[in-house]
Amino acid sequence: MGGGGRSEAAGALDVDGRQTYLPRSNGDVDDDGRPSRTGTVWTAAAHIITAVIGSGVLSLAWAMAQLGWVAGPLTLVLFAAITFYTCGLLADCYRVGDPVTGKRNYTYTEAVEAYLGGWHVWFCGFCQYVNMFGTGIGYTITASISAAALKKSNCYHWRGHKSDCSQPLSAYIIGFGVVQVIFCQVPNFHKLSWLSMVAAVMSFTYAGIAVGLSLAQTISGPTGKTSLTGTQVGVDVDASQKIWMTFQALGNVAFAYSYSIILIEIQDTLRSPPGENKTMRRATLMGISTTTGFYMLCGCLGYSAFGNGASGNILTGFGFYEPYWLVDLANVCIVVHLVGGFQVFCQPLFAAVEGNVARRIPGLVRRERAALFRLVWRTAFVALITLLALLMPFFNSILGFLGSIAFWPLTVFFPVEMYIRQRQIPRFGAKWVALQSLSFVCFLVTMAACAASIQGVRDSLKTYVPFKTKS
Repeated sequence: MGGGGRSEAAGALDVDGRQTYLPRSNGDVDDDGRPSRTGTVWTAAAHIITAVIGSGVLSLAWAMAQLGWVAGPLTLVLFAAITFYTCGLLADCYRVGDPVTGKRNYTYTEAVEAYLGGWHVWFCGFCQYVNMFGTGIGYTITASISAAALKKSNCYHWRGHKSDCSQPLSAYIIGFGVVQVIFCQVPNFHKLSWLSMVAAVMSFTYAGIAVGLSLAQTISGPTGKTSLTGTQVGVDVDASQKIWMTFQALGNVAFAYSYSIILIEIQDTLRSPPGENKTMRRATLMGISTTTGFYMLCGCLGYSAFGNGASGNILTGFGFYEPYWLVDLANVCIVVHLVGGFQVFCQPLFAAVEGNVARRIPGLVRRERAALFRLVWRTAFVALITLLALLMPFFNSILGFLGSIAFWPLTVFFPVEMYIRQRQIPRFGAKWVALQSLSFVCFLVTMAACAASIQGVRDSLKTYVPFKTKS
């Protein structure tokens, strides 16, 4: 295991002029000449859980309030089932040809290029990088709201729960941007592995605190009014608001399950035998089952505690006032997690842009100029994200939008299309129709969630004063 008994590889060129690998006798490398992969089902499941459990968990109580006791849990289960199934299809596309000995794809985009090619590659890259860019905006907003909540929490504790403790967000958004300018100067993501590990611990900590506080509130009371269908038309919202907010809640749930974008990269850490696709399916089942159970706790307990009036962000909406130090700890964990999370999503984008520039304008990124180029362009990138966060500080609408634009193309469309091409499934056959129907239904959900999120931003803009929004 872990490469033992494997052969080292010697480079050779195939008929297309690409690098292939021939067996050699050393067990320290895999069949592609890279160092032996040592990942197991347990490490892959841990990566999945770490990637999935994040800031999306904070909006699940609000999403449950829009959907109610029937549709809410059912939606979580359905998204989990779809994600598990399509991630299994994607795992089968890690290798081209034979699932055990075929050529490896190291990234999602490489897999799309190998199986589909053409415009699919451009569309995949566009979806990935738009999602990374948008996630940077979403994380900036979320971290800033949590930073402001620290001061609000202490204000409520010392001045009373009815005091006006609202805080302007602009200063916190700018402060987060300054921190990211510093971290973005690290040349590549491998230098930030420690930050990623800290971020993972933080995500579990604040999510656990949210579950614990929700349970305590549910047991001790008072609790909010709940219903089978969630927010009630004529009582909590009007008919049009109910429709838009229901679709927006679907986008929030989709955001909470988004991890397909890095599945291939996780699979590339696994040792074989057994085949990486088999290990990845087991890891996906373990990871998705664990996170779905956790989401059920967060969403259902949060809804039970606060009812139809559940806030968009369970830890900054101040359903919880005490113990204020525990609320503070949770929000500190959110900020620290999102400092690392921002880098997880933006460093691949930096690498793609700088690699493209290096190919097109080699002289611009020579060693003596690389540091200056990196300083200028990455600073400008963070400044743009900070400006957009200042202009659109709307937590749930942004999460819903990000979830919607990532869910259908990256979680459903590409895995389905690659699987059809790989297995050569006959057009208009029963399986082809079933797979395309699944993709089409998910496309409709994505469009509805995207439209609802845009509508949410539009409604917020009616009362919004630029740079003066308070949390």
